[in-house]
Amino acid sequence: MSLPLQALTPDICVAPQLQPEAMAEAAAMGFKSVVNNRPDFEHGPDQPTSAAIEAAAQAAGLQYRHLPVAGGYQSPEEIEAFAQLLEDLPRPLLVFCRSGARSTRLFMQAQQLG
Repeated sequence: MSLPLQALTPDICVAPQLQPEAMAEAAAMGFKSVVNNRPDFEHGPDQPTSAAIEAAAQAAGLQYRHLPVAGGYQSPEEIEAFAQLLEDLPRPLLVFCRSGARSTRLFMQAQQLG
């Protein structure tokens, strides 16, 4: 299985919803950090919880952060928090949400802060 990644920069990739078992693969691909932008229980019981993904990420040696944002709107505070994660977390960095779209928007908006 290979992860459905889209590169935003040479060291930042975005992906749709990842399962806990994808964390070991992400680590094997060389990623150092993972950010989950999806609120828990957004879609129902088939969506893995942040805690389950975090446990798998830590077991794989990855840094993990949960910054849940709504699909339609990201507040200035959320964008600022995401910009801070971009600054703080070791790269390569993997960011995901349901489809990858809101993570991409957060990234684009965070870039405009700089």
